[in-house]
Amino acid sequence: MTRAPALCATHARALARALTFAAALGLAGCDSGGTGGFSGYVEGDLVFIGPTEAGRVTALLVEEGTQVKAGQVLAKVEDDLQTADRDAAAAQLKEAEARLANARSPLQRPEEIAVLEASERRAAAALDLSRIELDRQKTLVPKGASSQANLDSAQHLYDQNQAALDEAQRRIAAARIASRIQDIEAAEQAAQTAKANLAAAQIRLDRRSVKAPADGPVQTVYYRPGEMVPEGRPIVSVLPPGLVKVRFFVPEAQLPKVKAGAPVTVTCDGCAPFTAKVSFIAAQAEYTPPVIYSREERSKLVYMVEARPDDPAKAKPGQPVNVTLGAVP
Repeated sequence: MTRAPALCATHARALARALTFAAALGLAGCDSGGTGGFSGYVEGDLVFIGPTEAGRVTALLVEEGTQVKAGQVLAKVEDDLQTADRDAAAAQLKEAEARLANARSPLQRPEEIAVLEASERRAAAALDLSRIELDRQKTLVPKGASSQANLDSAQHLYDQNQAALDEAQRRIAAARIASRIQDIEAAEQAAQTAKANLAAAQIRLDRRSVKAPADGPVQTVYYRPGEMVPEGRPIVSVLPPGLVKVRFFVPEAQLPKVKAGAPVTVTCDGCAPFTAKVSFIAAQAEYTPPVIYSREERSKLVYMVEARPDDPAKAKPGQPVNVTLGAVP
């Protein structure tokens, strides 16, 4: 059966605080100021762990009381849609990378460039032949062995072949040029966008495996395989050792004795005393009667104080305790 973690935790804290207030006020009324003992209880700030998107639980890998490590998979939620999104993003990235490679590559294929190079060699050979003929005509004409017309024809043929060679070389250079810089930049941006989309899709898929953010015991399991987890609701709760604290209440008259960072001794029924350090002192009283603060009424004011145990394993959340100032002798 599914439980409501927020509601249960609220009721439990309200009940514990109400009982502790009564004990603290009773102590304030009967304490002569010499004992220095304060009533309180142990509280743990649970870490609620669940998926960021709604889904059905497909696997539960822990039970209540299981000690887990940071990064350990606690449960899995159906991920069909997230897997499909990841695969689609991967395909889009491959397409974008292919377009980028095409933009960076020459405009013509190597086979086509080879044909142009053959044309270049043919034009170079024709130019060499026409140069030889032009040089021969330049030698014969002064001797009268050839006419000026033949020299002019040889010069014209040489010029034609020189132009043909220049054209072949320019065709090869143009074939080897890639797309315009703007086209390449656009293809690069498209590839970067596709890569980011794939990373985001992979993150959404990874989050379908619910992992522990810190070490600690599993406190409560709220959903089991087959149950639908709404968005923002936890599947399990974990209590990291660093989030255990002792909360106690100090009468107004004794508040100056409590200092942040000071050691305190915590005792409870059936357990060995342990030490803690004051980590928080409330700025306002927890109980303020709607009367003038006479000397008699000031004794009813209590201030909440929190202390972090030196050994969190000795503190059990919900356990009533008594706190005295100073470390264990």
